Amino acid sequence: MEMKTYKDLESEVWKTDLCSGCGACVAVCPADALRFEPGNTDAPVNIGYCKADNDSVPCGACYAACPRVDLAGQGQMLGPYMDIVAARSAFPVERKQSGGAVTAILVNALEEGLIDAVVTVTRDPWTMKPSSAVITSAEELVLHAGSRYSWWVPLLASLKEAVVTRKYRRIAVVGVPCVARATQAIRTSEHDLLRPYAKAIRLVIGLFCTETFDYAKLVEGKLQSEREIEPWEINRLDIKGKLDVYLQDERQLSIPLAELEEAVRPGCHVCTDFTAVEADVSAGAVGSPGGYTTLIIRNDIGRGFVDRAVWRGKLSTGSNVDLAVIERLAAKKAERRQE
Repeated sequence: MEMKTYKDLESEVWKTDLCSGCGACVAVCPADALRFEPGNTDAPVNIGYCKADNDSVPCGACYAACPRVDLAGQGQMLGPYMDIVAARSAFPVERKQSGGAVTAILVNALEEGLIDAVVTVTRDPWTMKPSSAVITSAEELVLHAGSRYSWWVPLLASLKEAVVTRKYRRIAVVGVPCVARATQAIRTSEHDLLRPYAKAIRLVIGLFCTETFDYAKLVEGKLQSEREIEPWEINRLDIKGKLDVYLQDERQLSIPLAELEEAVRPGCHVCTDFTAVEADVSAGAVGSPGGYTTLIIRNDIGRGFVDRAVWRGKLSTGSNVDLAVIERLAAKKAERRQE
């Protein structure tokens, strides 16, 4: 089989506005030759070296991990699942998004030793600028709870720190659908260079997502410049057909998504997956009553982590889930395939 290199990834994905920006290629490159340049976040760049291209050493790890080299299987609406429940944290989570169920599941997993690290997104509390991070304590996880996934960050780039540098072997990954798709590509790949990552990823929690936004264009542009909202005034963001901005002084601002089109990452326009169908558990605020998180439990792995959090009193479930509203948003995103 022909060996794929970053040049194939560049021509097929990076230069065709398909790149999701998930950071998987950056993480798995054994030469540390791929990165996102400051101010140019549309796609990674190569620093000028490639094991396969320069030295004819078999590689292709970046291509094998990319969620956008094959778009087949998208647009599955809710995707396969075992159960759908409304859930919430059974302990206080100050900055929780919806019911804080994701935080509860992960806190329980860390406390029980089911996982030893979480690859997730954190943010600077003053600038609100997001960054990928490796979190290893329940206290730190609760501190960073809340919605940070509306803003783009190459989350999976931190997999290398978790697996290679810090040598964690029981990792949970929390991210939007393209992140779930990339982790699934890694988990199912027979590529030798991806096996250490595949073995280390124990749990993937996918988050409902319509699109992600460029930090500079959304925060510094639409919010700070146009609406005179400083980053430190923002409490949280929520996307349910529009962008709701909740401020620290309890004011709320709603912005139609049509007004934010220029802030959406180019690669989001080809994504038709709303519910992260390739995760072990998917989560979102849509479909559940206020104060609850909708959990789509997709397989035995997801079921096990959710059940253990319930058994240990960290997570409570209840109330009905409105599947119709989830299906409507999923169908709307799936329509992108026909556009």
